[in-house]
Amino acid sequence: MPAITLPDGSARRFDGPVTGTTVAEAIGPGLARAALAMKLDGNLVDIATPIARDAGVVFVTRRDPEALEMIRHDAAHVLAEAVQALYPGTQVTIGPSIENGFYYDFARNEPFTPEDFPAIEAKMREIVARNSPFVREEWSRDDAIAFFEERGEKYKAELIRDLPGGEVISLYRQGGWVDLCRGPHLRSTGDVGGAFKLMKVAGAYWRGDHRNAMLSRIYGTAWRDAAELSAYLHMLEEAEKRDHRRIGRELGLFHLQEEAVGSVFWHPKGWKLYRTAEDYMRRRLDAAGYLEVKTPQLVDRALWEQSGHWEKFREHMFIARVEEEDRTYALKPMNCPGAVMIFRQGIRSYRELPLRLAEFGACHRYEPSGALHGIMRVRAFLQDDAHIFCTEAQVADETVRFVDLLSSIYRDFGFPEFRVKFSDRPPVRAGSDEVWDRAEGALREACATAGVEYTLNPGEGAFYGPKLEFVLRDAIGRDWQCGTLQVDFVLPERLDAEYVAEDGSRKRPVMLHRAILGSFERFLGILIEQYAGRFPLWLAPVQVAVATIVSDADAYAQEVAAALRAAGLMVKVDLSNQKINAKVRDHSLQRVPAIAVVGRREAEERTVALRRLGGEAQEVLPLAEAVARLATEATPPDLRSRGIA
Repeated sequence: MPAITLPDGSARRFDGPVTGTTVAEAIGPGLARAALAMKLDGNLVDIATPIARDAGVVFVTRRDPEALEMIRHDAAHVLAEAVQALYPGTQVTIGPSIENGFYYDFARNEPFTPEDFPAIEAKMREIVARNSPFVREEWSRDDAIAFFEERGEKYKAELIRDLPGGEVISLYRQGGWVDLCRGPHLRSTGDVGGAFKLMKVAGAYWRGDHRNAMLSRIYGTAWRDAAELSAYLHMLEEAEKRDHRRIGRELGLFHLQEEAVGSVFWHPKGWKLYRTAEDYMRRRLDAAGYLEVKTPQLVDRALWEQSGHWEKFREHMFIARVEEEDRTYALKPMNCPGAVMIFRQGIRSYRELPLRLAEFGACHRYEPSGALHGIMRVRAFLQDDAHIFCTEAQVADETVRFVDLLSSIYRDFGFPEFRVKFSDRPPVRAGSDEVWDRAEGALREACATAGVEYTLNPGEGAFYGPKLEFVLRDAIGRDWQCGTLQVDFVLPERLDAEYVAEDGSRKRPVMLHRAILGSFERFLGILIEQYAGRFPLWLAPVQVAVATIVSDADAYAQEVAAALRAAGLMVKVDLSNQKINAKVRDHSLQRVPAIAVVGRREAEERTVALRRLGGEAQEVLPLAEAVARLATEATPPDLRSRGIA
């Protein structure tokens, strides 16, 4: 007689084994209609799973996060059935749910194209309307292999052969179509609903290995309802308009080319944006008590072996072999070991802690060419890195200071919202479990002290310690992981860092690895897309365009520009013979925040007609007032808060 405990603490007893469907029906018809799956003692399972013992049950409805992932998973199965119905002889391989959607890889002589999508989507809608139940079946390994081989499905047969010996082989049936799958699934194909759309096709090697066959991958997106799908498609349209690669090209900020794969050529305007952000960060770190350092780019492999990076990170490192010296060097992929080398110079006292060493460190990491994406994913980048050496008792206070600093900086850049993920020990890591227990405990305590609420991100910590990940939300609702704070007990031990404690003993410091922007290149790409190139005045690489109506005002325009430059503004002067409306249009397309229009009257009255980007109206101001107002607006937020203009 199993007792089923519900989320409110109440319990239902049944005479014999039951399914989740039976329990939901016993509670009421409304729940029976809404329940799509269930969590059985915390594990997500099919709602038809038998329950023969006492257990806790939480029902999953369409509004729950778990339901959305299941909708996408099931949509992949529906896609696979539709493809095989329309294109006999096509083999199915794997088809998982992914962020915002799903994909399925198919083996077919002729790759799919977007022109195939209307027919496939129509067939998918037929399968959804058929509302076939998802039925789980457990098979013996040999029977399952024989089943798929008889149907010419060699990829499925290979997957089954490679499963661990004790693995349960489960197949799911939806009507007459069967697929290998662990599950769980929704009740039926009808639960997928109609809020899905096929998005694109791509090539993909079987099992990600370039030595294997090339497959045809179809990507799709799926949502709970039409409103969510519409919102997502609208977000994609906005993202396309804001694509930093296109805007960077239009505004002349940067370019990339094959002769320097994964490295950025910054143009004058783009480099001005870069330096404005870097100067701002440097001032904030100086004010927060950080000491800036610089460490070498090229370091002997011996240091990387000692730190553990050679073993854990070797495939991402650029190597330089010097035969004359019989030595192997690596371009640094990260700055951490160099910071420890600086800490180790001389005898350190507990009185020096916490010691905050900041570095705008240039790093190089090998990223596969297919993973590169504009300036968001590159091989050469700058990190706003810092390493805080402190005692274990100081971790909480340093976390509070760091979160306060990070929050303020994100607000200044226009990101008032962020969330935090706690990433704990990964499967492959350095250090003992005891050390990890201490590090994770210290970080949890620090979060409590700082009032930081987080969600758990299991197994995603750095190889040397747990970390907090700070995730920004941009203007169109996308999330970007930028900042990190990592608690490290391992690297100081491996690299023999120590300080003299108050009692005269030698102790290891705790090392806090922290970044706020992360990669400068990536963060600037995020900024470009956040503002769609329409930067606030303090960030804009060109802040004011001075444009003449007639050539008689040329001399006065130069005087206006000189006054603006003297006030610290970046100015472009347009003395071309175009009509003023054309000039305003051109500078607006270049996203210049302010346009100062001058003609004969303005020259005589020593005024300017000020236009703002995106506005139709203009404001006529005395020159001195216009300069003062623009200079105040162009003052970076940190200086403005200190009354410096």
